[in-house]
Amino acid sequence: MAQLPLFDHSATCPPLDGGLVSLHRDFLSLKEAEHLYQALLDLPGWKLDQIRIFGRIHDVPRLHRWFATSTQAYRWSGITMIPEPFPSALELIRGRISALAQTDFNSALGNLYRDGHDSVSWHADDEAELGTRPVIASLSLGATRRFLLRRKDDHNQKAAFDLSAGSLLIMAGDTQRYWEHCVPKTGHKVGPRINVTFRDIQSIP
Repeated sequence: MAQLPLFDHSATCPPLDGGLVSLHRDFLSLKEAEHLYQALLDLPGWKLDQIRIFGRIHDVPRLHRWFATSTQAYRWSGITMIPEPFPSALELIRGRISALAQTDFNSALGNLYRDGHDSVSWHADDEAELGTRPVIASLSLGATRRFLLRRKDDHNQKAAFDLSAGSLLIMAGDTQRYWEHCVPKTGHKVGPRINVTFRDIQSIP
């Protein structure tokens, strides 16, 4: 079964279809991860939005918020997200992640998974404002959750990672063009998890 190459910062691996994934399991120390998790969890303003699917209104199965260096709103699937400044604790981490990924991340989507019932369905981060070969850096805090990748045109080609607190997953190259990802629901009892997905918004219509 073909998979995306998975490596850490000290390894090299030829890309598959131009897709490139790196996992830095201990990007943050346990103390750093716990501090940032609590700081973000305590922020007021986590939102529960609704989305229309096949004509029916559903709650988005997670809470979220949008951090950005600009003041322009971000829109996806009929949802308008008003940006807020990066909190100081996250701003420090943004600089470290930008340096590691060699990308000037100017925005980040925060997702709060309250328990195993919260999830995000299959999708690719391929919005036009992210560019043709976006670099996406995903920081995990709190409970460990399963992260899945599968090729868009062949679902037998897939990969699965358990993302623990302090881990950083970076997707680059043509990953978003050929692959999609999700965080599935789980029947296991798990605590809350916060995921912060850093992006470089090049232009917002």
